[in-house]
Amino acid sequence: MNWEDGRLFLAVARAGQMLAAAKALGINQATLSRRMAALEHSLGANLLIRRATGCELTDEGEALAESLERAEAEFLQAQSLFDHAGPEISGTVRIGAPDGFGVSFLAPRLAHLAERHPDLTIQLVPVPQAFSLSKREADIAVMVGRPEQGRLVAQKLTDYTLGLYASREYAHRHGQPETTDDLRDHRLVGYVEDLIYSASLNYAPSFWSGWRSQVEISSATGQLEAVRAGAGIGVLHDYLATGHDDLVPVLPDLSAQRAYWIVHHESLRGLARIKAATSFLAEIVKQDAGRFVRAARP
Repeated sequence: MNWEDGRLFLAVARAGQMLAAAKALGINQATLSRRMAALEHSLGANLLIRRATGCELTDEGEALAESLERAEAEFLQAQSLFDHAGPEISGTVRIGAPDGFGVSFLAPRLAHLAERHPDLTIQLVPVPQAFSLSKREADIAVMVGRPEQGRLVAQKLTDYTLGLYASREYAHRHGQPETTDDLRDHRLVGYVEDLIYSASLNYAPSFWSGWRSQVEISSATGQLEAVRAGAGIGVLHDYLATGHDDLVPVLPDLSAQRAYWIVHHESLRGLARIKAATSFLAEIVKQDAGRFVRAARP
């Protein structure tokens, strides 16, 4: 088996579809399918289960993919020996991030990274419910909480806090709750429950065990805008709510805390573009460190 066939097989394994892999590789789907059939014939093993909806790996395919990922990691490590930090950093780096952090904090600052490395193409993508660094859906991910599984390199970025907020108009019309039990008399804004893909994102029970949202929105920035428009009381990231004079804290002694982590696949360790992007993320968060954690109230 030559490396080119291995590279094509990895693309299929990661995409889970011949068509998607062919598009990513820039080759014809029929050509890719023939190459995979020839690879299976040369190895004397079935690597893929072809279905109408895509491809699944057999046990032999899983084993081969794991071996090829290790080989790829060694290749990339060797390549990194000749990468040099500086303005000549080039290529593409794809950063996956939650919408609150990605849209409201990171996106307005990406111009600085682009100016620092003019030959670098920067892609910012949302972190969806089903997200895989091993399938190269992103090179770097900003995640809530440290991942427990996978061959990943993780670095803590920052803690952040959340609190209850309402619009001034809503508070004027409906009053402010004095206890958590009073929340049952208010309209509540939260996540779409069956789309909460991580327990760490289920913030609301940290504030009131009886929480039931009447308005459900599957993004942090969407919840922010809904609360600002008077939809009800919601759990908002303090760093997103800060600076919006139309918001008022609700039960301000209550708070929840989580942490963002920078994560990338270990096969990318040492690559100049990965180091440049992770260093930039750490730098801009450090510059705004006081923004993410609300000061303790006396």
